[in-house]
Amino acid sequence: MVGQLRSVVLDCPDPAELASFYERLLGAERLPGEDDTWVVIVVQGTRIAFQKAPEYRPPVFPDPHGSQQFHLDVLVEDIEVAESQALELGARLLQKDTDDTFRVYLDPVGHPFCLMWLP
Repeated sequence: MVGQLRSVVLDCPDPAELASFYERLLGAERLPGEDDTWVVIVVQGTRIAFQKAPEYRPPVFPDPHGSQQFHLDVLVEDIEVAESQALELGARLLQKDTDDTFRVYLDPVGHPFCLMWLP
């Protein structure tokens, strides 16, 4: 082993605002010590950090010239309830899966994530 995963980091224009979205979406806890350039939340022991990127441009999904690069899969019990809550928090529905086991959304600044459930 070379090292241990410390954090998953998302670039964004406003770290505190995007961290708040994911705190409510995932039931996360915010760590103290944030500033306007770096905020960390913890979800079931995993750190997700939000880093200010002044020239932030959201990923394009689907992108005919490349892949989405990275996304989060969020397991939910009831997709209809979870979708309603995610949309209320500021997510946008992008795509429903044809086999109906996941749906693709964009967070408030354009990062893709999926709500998925077990059939």
